[in-house]
Amino acid sequence: MKKIFLVILKTLGAIVAVVVFYLICGFLIPYIRVPEEEVSQPETVTAYILTNGVHTDLVVPVKSAQMDWSKEILFENTLSKRNDFKYLSIGWGDKGFYLDTPTWAELKVSTAFNAAFWLSESAMHCTFYDTMTEGEDCKKLTLTKEQYQELITFIRDKFDRDSNGQPILIKTDAVYGKNDAFYDAKGRYSFLNTCNTWTNDGLKAAGQKAALWTPSDIGIFLHYK
Repeated sequence: MKKIFLVILKTLGAIVAVVVFYLICGFLIPYIRVPEEEVSQPETVTAYILTNGVHTDLVVPVKSAQMDWSKEILFENTLSKRNDFKYLSIGWGDKGFYLDTPTWAELKVSTAFNAAFWLSESAMHCTFYDTMTEGEDCKKLTLTKEQYQELITFIRDKFDRDSNGQPILIKTDAVYGKNDAFYDAKGRYSFLNTCNTWTNDGLKAAGQKAALWTPSDIGIFLHYK
């Protein structure tokens, strides 16, 4: 009985140590900055990073010379079905969190466990906007055409696609408003690879300021004060 107790105690101690180590890394590593790349071409494309206080999105113009997102992320897949939006925010995350957890009060232990340990599927959350307003929760990016093309490739590569090459709509009533929709995505969410890690990687792909690694939105936005 004593041996069993010692094993349980050591296991709990190891779990606590891992959690503490993760929290320390999650706090300190984001301060290591990946600098914005130097460019010689004009920065003509306006994009944004957006946070709701926990989850971050990359925001792109719906239509530009390089990409018409409305041909893949269809207006008709939203409840409003409006077709005159100017911006599209795109976020990657755990499918269970997106669809089964509309508020933190409804978070289930099973959902959190599955998300943390690579046990559930992922999804893309796409929301259309009329305008973007800069503030503490929204920061403007100015990209060259080449940088924006890299960002387009980064985002498009994360969508699961059907036999026609189109993003796969998740048919659900769990949308957040009248102007958003969910799509199947590639990859597995985990405590090492979060929604904010994905956004941060997108900034790197586009040659923008970013953290070396971050699991939180704070780790991104501290470089955009």
